[in-house]
Amino acid sequence: MRQYEVAYIIHPELDETAFNDVNDRISSLITDNGGTIEKAELWGKKKLAYEIRKQTDGQYVFLNATIPPTFCVELERNLRLMEPVLRYMIIQAD
Repeated sequence: MRQYEVAYIIHPELDETAFNDVNDRISSLITDNGGTIEKAELWGKKKLAYEIRKQTDGQYVFLNATIPPTFCVELERNLRLMEPVLRYMIIQAD
C-alpha cells in the first residue's frame, strides 16, 4: 500500500447534503477497496483559475490516503464518471 494525495473539485451549486454524499461515496470507494483515509480537508468554495464546464467556482476537497496501487486506476475511472466532480488529481506522496 502506498500513500497518495487525492484532490478533487466538486460542482459549486450542490447543496450540503449532495456535497456530503459525493464525499462519502469517494471515501467509501477507497475504504471498501482496502484503503484508508488519514486526513480529509474540505477547503470550501474557491474561484477556479479558468472556467470548467461553464463554472467559475468549485468546492475543493483534499485527501491523504493509503491506497493499493492496483486500485488507483479504478479510483480514477470512478472519479471521471461522477458528474458532480469537475476535476481530480491523484499523486503519490513522497
